[in-house]
Amino acid sequence: MFLLHGLNDTGDTFQFMVDALESDWPLVAPDWRGFGRSAWSQEGYWFPDYFADLDALLDALAPDEPARIVGHSMGGNIANLYAGLRPDRVRCLANLEGFGLPRSSPRDAPGRLRKWLGQVKTVPVLKNYESVEQLAGVIRFRYPRFSEAHADFVARAWSEPHGGRVRLLGDARHRWANPVRYAREDAEACWREVKAPVLMVVGDESEYLAMLGTDGTDDAFRANMPHVQIAHMAGAGHMLHIEQAERVAALIQDFLSAH
Repeated sequence: MFLLHGLNDTGDTFQFMVDALESDWPLVAPDWRGFGRSAWSQEGYWFPDYFADLDALLDALAPDEPARIVGHSMGGNIANLYAGLRPDRVRCLANLEGFGLPRSSPRDAPGRLRKWLGQVKTVPVLKNYESVEQLAGVIRFRYPRFSEAHADFVARAWSEPHGGRVRLLGDARHRWANPVRYAREDAEACWREVKAPVLMVVGDESEYLAMLGTDGTDDAFRANMPHVQIAHMAGAGHMLHIEQAERVAALIQDFLSAH
């Protein structure tokens, strides 16, 4: 089973969910390029590269059979698109809050490109903190549903010691504006090619769902994902695999065991 993390995250933070799984599946939880302990790309970051990275990972570790995949946020988006591009390589997919980005307009392109042009002339600076404890406090403020143990674990997964302080892992260039405009229509076309069963788990208190407007409704997802099963989780936000790890694990356990 492949566990694919989200933006600015690492594979480590699936640990709470993994601890709650009943089955002893072989698990792979990579750090995407430029995140966590993976190397930084000197040529920048382009979303299709993640499809190629996942393709290579599956070729290396699951060459002879389709894979079970669990993806959160960006990882869920990558997996959902990949399942449409390589339908024979995905056995089933649990998508945690990876429901695409809001629609964009051609009017957005000039401003986005200007911002990116300015950013590529700068030297990106990684955020740093006095201590892991300070970073954990920032994380709890950002994610108030985290327990102290959650925040401490995530702070250690997201950082490394540096010059007597701690700094965030991952390339700061991920925070630059993307010069390539997101086309939801393209994503939906890929989703419609998915053949594998899909479980989409949605946090009812997720701030990301509201950004999608009518694209964030169950009917809209079902219109573009022919094999989707949608589960709503009360009391959970975007980081539901940490906030509600046991409940998410139970859903994934039942879904993956059935497929």
